[in-house]
Amino acid sequence: MDPNTGGATALRLLGNVRALDEKQFVYEAMLTGWSDQQSSRGLATPTIRNRILAIRRFESFTERYPWEWAPVDVEDYTTRAKSKARPAAKSTIRAFQTIIRLFCDYLCDGRYEWARECERRFASAPQQICHVWNTTAHLVDYEGRAQRRALTYDELEQFFTAADARVESILAQGRKGALAALRDAQIFKTIYAYGLRRAEAVGLDVADLRPNGAAPRFGRFGAVEARWGKGTRGSGPRRRSVLTVPELGWVTEGLAQWVDQARPRCTDEPTGKLWPTERGSRVSLRYIDLRFATIRDQLGLPSELSVHALRHTYVTNLIEWGYSEKFVQDQVGHAYASTTAIYTSVGDDYKTRMVTRALSRIYGGNDAHNR
Repeated sequence: MDPNTGGATALRLLGNVRALDEKQFVYEAMLTGWSDQQSSRGLATPTIRNRILAIRRFESFTERYPWEWAPVDVEDYTTRAKSKARPAAKSTIRAFQTIIRLFCDYLCDGRYEWARECERRFASAPQQICHVWNTTAHLVDYEGRAQRRALTYDELEQFFTAADARVESILAQGRKGALAALRDAQIFKTIYAYGLRRAEAVGLDVADLRPNGAAPRFGRFGAVEARWGKGTRGSGPRRRSVLTVPELGWVTEGLAQWVDQARPRCTDEPTGKLWPTERGSRVSLRYIDLRFATIRDQLGLPSELSVHALRHTYVTNLIEWGYSEKFVQDQVGHAYASTTAIYTSVGDDYKTRMVTRALSRIYGGNDAHNR
């Protein structure tokens, strides 16, 4: 084959190379070519790496190379994923099938000449093995567990009270760990007060706490710069500014106490990590999950509640307090308003007030002045 022709075959399968294991050589060249193609599209390195690992897992499962794959391989792999002790979520299965589809699209694209090269070498060409009849369709906006929800006002108050009480308990007993407990409590309050994802909270630096000229009463803590927002299509983190809202202005007192008094006892760096550990590293996502679960279980709250429930609660509360959907969408960094709607589960008190106001508006009554 002429090495001057276009496509990944010309770039990776040089005519003067004789591989000891030709099939493995071609397979590795396919993965390298696909990796380069995705990199050229601007996809983030972690996204590319995870996709390559997914393809390797699938190849290991089938024990065959891509030009030998058939649609039944996708069906067998999906069936196994669903029959495990902990079945894979529908969204996980769809994501994997999408990766397989993209890889097969790349191999079958005539501009890269993989089909012709495999036919010449192995008398078999790659085919698209994912089709409408053997892949999971996206039929509804939300496919998460129905049990997941926002915390009620009582649950939220109980949780923060328990987090604060842990600090007092450790101090009263003269044990170590009060500083870490204070940090943990403030992390949870910050996640809720700004509707942050776990990774966004963990990635905060002191410099990410910003003033808001339109709200000078909050001083240095008028906004939080979330630099590790969830990206789309492998684009990498997205950043946004989250404003402090008046209803949650109480969080600024805790932040000031942590930044000015407690944090300097963990590190000598005036800037840098907002939540350093005793060893100077950032707290981990797993640590936050475990600490949340400990307090949740101590209170006897439902086990399906996770740290992410604090973000759900933030969205729900902003809607209940009358903030516009566009404002809430911008605050939490959702690309689409429909995603924000999924997070919203207004409480009975809010719905009761809305119905009462509607009745007063139509029929008149004592609540008419609240229109």
